[in-house]
Amino acid sequence: MEQLKIQELYSDLSKTMAKELLESKIYPWEVLPEISAFLVKLGNALSEEEYEKRGEDVWIAKSAKVAPTAYIHGPAIIGKEAEVRHCAFIRGNALVGEGAVVGNSTELKNVILFDKVQVPHYNYVGDSILGYKSHMGAGSITSNVKSDKKLVVVKGQEMQIETGLKKFGAMLGDEVEVGCGSVLNPGTVVGSHSNIYPLSSVRGVVPANSIYKKQGEVVEKDSCLQYGMLNPESA
Repeated sequence: MEQLKIQELYSDLSKTMAKELLESKIYPWEVLPEISAFLVKLGNALSEEEYEKRGEDVWIAKSAKVAPTAYIHGPAIIGKEAEVRHCAFIRGNALVGEGAVVGNSTELKNVILFDKVQVPHYNYVGDSILGYKSHMGAGSITSNVKSDKKLVVVKGQEMQIETGLKKFGAMLGDEVEVGCGSVLNPGTVVGSHSNIYPLSSVRGVVPANSIYKKQGEVVEKDSCLQYGMLNPESA
């Protein structure tokens, strides 16, 4: 249970403008229903010298780069030095952290991206939180609704937590690497500094400092390094 808490997944909440919201909860998914209202409150308090309000409830840092072909629906905040590239689709309720990258044809909805997050190529990220410097490889997505439309349950070894949420994508800890073409199924939680192999279908809880190769084959990074099993480029 401890590994699922905000304080374990995210070591430094100063790396997101959502610090106040996250500090008020125990588990990260508890903030999902409150992102919209929080962004409106936060946006209205931002410095007019640093942020420009564009349209209804959309605030963009003056130092951010936003392609003219990108679409941004509020509430949304695009942080300092962030980059929103060609044909990105931000559907609303999105906080894009400082120095983050939202790439070509990437879609965001009801998300918090910590600072320096990269979702740079053909990603879908919905009802999710991505920790500091986490990265999703090309074509990797979060699946945020179960096929049977039932409420999402977070399932780990010898534990289950009912979230009460119908829409819940993935919670990624700090500096998580998700390989190209992977699917993070509803209720996925990946601990900090873990790697997901390309083309993986991930569900449940992946511990911190782990390598997810496939369902049922998750190893600690230290053991892989000890026996020379880790190929950083494939992880």
